[in-house]
Amino acid sequence: MSELGDGTRVVHAISGAPGEPFGAQPVFASAYHLGGEDYYGRASNPTWRSLEAALGSLEGGECVVFPSGMAAISTLLRAVLSTGDTLVLPSDGYYLTRRFVSEMDINVVEVPTAGPYPSFDGVKLVLLETPSNPGLDVCDIAALADAAHAAGALLAVDNTTATPLGQRPLELGADVVVASDTKAVAGHSDVLFGHVTTSSAELAAKVRDARTVNGAIPGPFESWLVLRGLGTLDLRLARQAENAAALHELLKGRVENLRWPGAPEDPAYLVAAQQMRRFNGVLTFELESAEAVEKFLAKSRLVSAATSFGGLHSTADRRAQWGDPVPEGLVRFSAGCEDTRDLVADVSQALGLV
Repeated sequence: MSELGDGTRVVHAISGAPGEPFGAQPVFASAYHLGGEDYYGRASNPTWRSLEAALGSLEGGECVVFPSGMAAISTLLRAVLSTGDTLVLPSDGYYLTRRFVSEMDINVVEVPTAGPYPSFDGVKLVLLETPSNPGLDVCDIAALADAAHAAGALLAVDNTTATPLGQRPLELGADVVVASDTKAVAGHSDVLFGHVTTSSAELAAKVRDARTVNGAIPGPFESWLVLRGLGTLDLRLARQAENAAALHELLKGRVENLRWPGAPEDPAYLVAAQQMRRFNGVLTFELESAEAVEKFLAKSRLVSAATSFGGLHSTADRRAQWGDPVPEGLVRFSAGCEDTRDLVADVSQALGLV
């Protein structure tokens, strides 16, 4: 049988056995009768395991879930890196990751996502973020995994923007995937969540043990919310990508520095098309000032100011306000699931293009 489609995979990743619900339900216990798989709520939970099995099946590895994306990535970094180790990190990636590692006693080499990359000799971990947030640059995961492994380094990929349906880093040679599921995976702007997936059972056990020790555990209800959202990821991504493509067409030649890796004219398209299985709804563009962004948002009926992406509602985030080293008017736009015609018309009038 040929590989199942994305919609089938996400729906059946959360299916139950005969006599069970369609998808695991939240289990709220903190203590269990000893003698079974669970014994204490900080160490394990049946709802976690159901979600970990679903995400692991989509990514091709062993998954460990966390209460936020930062909990996931910070636990991974502490589990892998020791004092004096060297980490290669994207200079244009998520700003809180750079802030976190600045407080670790390690050597940090920052490199733009698009490169060029230095030698990885002496490096312990290479962390990529592709497409990057917020610039949406892309790097060649397979080539960088080969280079990292040749130097004895591990390679991790922040896959938040792409999602497990948009990109499978483990199949491209990465050792670890990390993501904020707060975004498109959960998809309803109602839960903070994250996960780490790895092809190494040893590393998964180390990350899971670190989660138990540091107490960075997700709640069972939050885990269930992510499970519930995951089942519609395929449908939501399809509409979001359709909307992003239509907005890109609308904005071409009318705004500065328009980026969407799904557009053939985008600088990242050739590499993105090779390694990404599908595109999503996140695009960026630049208006002339912070005031211009405020004016755009004030005039829009459908686009809300918010600092996340991947949800049902279209949102815009002026990234400079959070400390990203970007122009004051740079907008990260998350196309939601509105009707394409309505969204295009609204953005057009809000920007004064009609």
